[in-house]
Amino acid sequence: MRLPESLLKSLEGVKGFDRVAFQAAHHAGEKLTSVRFNLTKKITDAENTLPVSMPVPWCDAGFYLQHRPSFTFDPLFHAGCYYVQEASSMFLEQALKQKTNLRQPLKVLDLSAAPGGKSTHLQSLISNESLLVSNEVIKNRCHILNDNIIKWGSANVVVTNNDPSAFKKLPAYFDVVVVDAPCSGSGLFRKDPEAINEWSTNNVALCSQRQQRILADVLPALKDGGLLIYATCSYSVEEDEAISDWLVKEFQLQNEPLQLKEQWGIVETSSPLTHSKGYRFFPHRVKGEGFFLACFTKTHTEDVTKTKPWKFEKATATEAGILNTWMYRTELEIIKEKDVFFALPHQLVADVMVLQATLNVQYKGVKLGEIMKGKLVPHHALALNLLLAPGILTTELSYHDAIKYLQRQEMNVQPVKAGWQAVSYQNQKLGWINALPNRINNYYPKELRILKQQNDSHFKKL
Repeated sequence: MRLPESLLKSLEGVKGFDRVAFQAAHHAGEKLTSVRFNLTKKITDAENTLPVSMPVPWCDAGFYLQHRPSFTFDPLFHAGCYYVQEASSMFLEQALKQKTNLRQPLKVLDLSAAPGGKSTHLQSLISNESLLVSNEVIKNRCHILNDNIIKWGSANVVVTNNDPSAFKKLPAYFDVVVVDAPCSGSGLFRKDPEAINEWSTNNVALCSQRQQRILADVLPALKDGGLLIYATCSYSVEEDEAISDWLVKEFQLQNEPLQLKEQWGIVETSSPLTHSKGYRFFPHRVKGEGFFLACFTKTHTEDVTKTKPWKFEKATATEAGILNTWMYRTELEIIKEKDVFFALPHQLVADVMVLQATLNVQYKGVKLGEIMKGKLVPHHALALNLLLAPGILTTELSYHDAIKYLQRQEMNVQPVKAGWQAVSYQNQKLGWINALPNRINNYYPKELRILKQQNDSHFKKL
């Protein structure tokens, strides 16, 4: 791996940088794999399910793996029991825990959310009374974001597809804004060597300008006293410390230092002009890829949001009666949109309607399904969500049949009863089947089905 000389020279003098060790870490070719478990979908025997080696020290649910299995052939991955996420980026947890009161209801925006690592992490940290807006600018990346939000099994998330400038229409609305900014990507060279060919000092300069535009567009949506978390996967000062200086000088934001443990190996840096604290991850110092994070609070007031909410149609009493038999939670509002039903937490309905009137909403709450001839045809999201009633008929699958189900192939199972029912693996829901007298209809979503053939020994033996 030949690292760009201009990058190496630009990092000389940056605190924590060691040219020899930095190059050695890249040349060693170490492949790190880490996951973050979904604590609401507890795996009973995680260490035997995955090749867990040690915890990620700055994330309570994060773990490194001894090697990378083919997650495609683990049914628990498809059930949303864990998310495969780079360890350095899990440091987001420290910013939230140290700088917000997570017991209070918060409105949180994840501005550049796809594929969903930070959004699922945020959702695991905030309270059920809080609201997460998970936004993705690129339309065709919203599908994977939707899928991962659905797998995680929450009801307090809205997925949107908007340019950052759209959030100017929501002044002083969010308590927390997370901007994991598009960057030149030098922190991912070890993970993706092809990124080296796309890196240049000109690209760094262009990324810095784009990061400023994104931040300037979204900052009006942050409340007075609200928290901005800024992050990149770049080593370049122009995209990291220089942006911190720009935020403090241009917008009078207040930098917020974080507490570190020395054994973590994370470097606390100081920006050249305002001495703002930021946190750098070097691969020769931590078990993770290149990453930078800094926190700020807003110190001036915007006019608060005044938007006429979108009007929604409620489920009728009859429809609600049918739907409530599928759910164990009653503190939900059931709304109807083009014959499709969604469940939203009561306390979030007004906010979701404001978002619906203001933004390009792609998904909200929990999609329940459609009622046909007085019966619910359940949506995939309901099976994977925690609001599903525990008494719903479920057929437990073997590993072999779970893979067949995820491939939308025929399974060798005999359900106890006919009709709509969930299927599960190790008591974790995977989706729906409809058992008829002479066949079983597999309703796993076509767009999610496994297409490749199994060749991974770790999951074959389970």
